[in-house]
Amino acid sequence: MSILTEKIKPSATLSINTKANELNKKGINVLSYAVGEPDFDTPKHIKDAAIGKILEGKTKYTPTGGIPELKDEISKKFKTDNNIYYSADEIFVSAGAKITIYEALLSVINPGDEVIIIEPYWVSYPEIVILCSGIPKFVKTDENFEIDADEIEKNISSKTKVIIINSPSNPTGAIINEKTMKKIADIAIKHNIHIISDEIYEKITYGNFKQFSIASLPEMKERTITVNGFSKSYAMTGWRLGYVGAPKDIINEMKKVEMQTVSSIPYFIQYAGVVALQSSQDCVEEMRKKFEERRDYVVQRAKEIFSCNVPDGAFYIFPNHSKYENDSIKFSGFLLEKAKVAVVPGIAFGNSGEGHIRISYATSMENLKKGFDAIEDALKEFKK
Repeated sequence: MSILTEKIKPSATLSINTKANELNKKGINVLSYAVGEPDFDTPKHIKDAAIGKILEGKTKYTPTGGIPELKDEISKKFKTDNNIYYSADEIFVSAGAKITIYEALLSVINPGDEVIIIEPYWVSYPEIVILCSGIPKFVKTDENFEIDADEIEKNISSKTKVIIINSPSNPTGAIINEKTMKKIADIAIKHNIHIISDEIYEKITYGNFKQFSIASLPEMKERTITVNGFSKSYAMTGWRLGYVGAPKDIINEMKKVEMQTVSSIPYFIQYAGVVALQSSQDCVEEMRKKFEERRDYVVQRAKEIFSCNVPDGAFYIFPNHSKYENDSIKFSGFLLEKAKVAVVPGIAFGNSGEGHIRISYATSMENLKKGFDAIEDALKEFKK
């Protein structure tokens, strides 16, 4: 087997969800809170747009990097929502946000270069860095999952080429405030470092918290790769449609990778993205409101059982279960066996995630109530 692929691990979130599905097929009813996927259907007008283009015969190859009409809509979206102006040649469309991060890293780092990742992190960041022959370096947040910019700077070396930020965060739901963003920007400018800003959850925020794009700050557009997509906001996970805004020279490098791998994204999928952006955003807000209701419920239930921060965005809680058991793999296994509830062990999100579990509340309120009742009942029998 390849030395490179032997270095990387399977996705913990997808693996656990697969295990839960296998148990369900065997007749063992398992509630899965493992996968980061909205339970809502893709809005009808978006599906109809794609079906219409399929019936029109729009099933041929498309330009690598995105069709012009989608890139135009993404440019408008960046300007309106994020206060960033990206021209069409500074926009790149591919098969989901995940692969754009891979293509972006391949375009800006060399073997042995270091990439700073904030803990707790999305499970794929370190593995993607390793696939690109880079070296992940980790910077921990505090107990409230807030970033200390000074800690980032302490970890910068002559080999540091990229800092990855994710706001709102998977797995914690934390949002990086504007003050901290400005500090991170100052560090990037001072040390001539690229930022990959993963903003896939930007539309799922609560209360007065709003996501802030670091590329909108002075001198930051030219060193930032802004990552986004349609999966979370529009319940389009299986469509695999993501995009970035970045300097033209980086986009051109990403295109070369795309040409030799994915080639291009089907027209009907991209056109669905056009319609999603052009149409009323009421469907996005309706889903956000339901996520907020669920968040309020699961935080209330989790605080009765664990220690739990209130997430400001995304659709996860990351409660601390260490009063029962510090080993998150052991604790997750207990919940799966005794409560028939699948969660992701916190260690999957970095060493600072140990003692936590990630629970996705992207499921029905009925399933959330059943699951938390089962967790409470199971924990009555728990022995350290």
